[in-house]
Amino acid sequence: MNVFVFAQASPPQPGGTSLFSMLPMFGLIIIIFYFIVYRPQQKEQKKRKALIESLKKGDKVITAGGIHGIVAGIKDDIVSLKVCGEVKIDVSKSSVSVVE
Repeated sequence: MNVFVFAQASPPQPGGTSLFSMLPMFGLIIIIFYFIVYRPQQKEQKKRKALIESLKKGDKVITAGGIHGIVAGIKDDIVSLKVCGEVKIDVSKSSVSVVE
């Protein structure tokens, strides 16, 4: 005697996971993203802007390209650096990465 038993799938339950139950999780993800990524980046940008605005003649600086020099003059967005004796080069203010 052969007996075959067929399993029947239960019908899907109404409702399931609703959008409203997912909203708190999405809110939590946004808050975590703000405190881990966005806020520290804003602080770093403010710090960098203050560094660039505080440049003055005679400051020792290092550019993003690794050039060491002394600020000889500042015009708008251009900084003149004295790099060796009387050799001066013009670089963008935004390329200054360190003020010593």
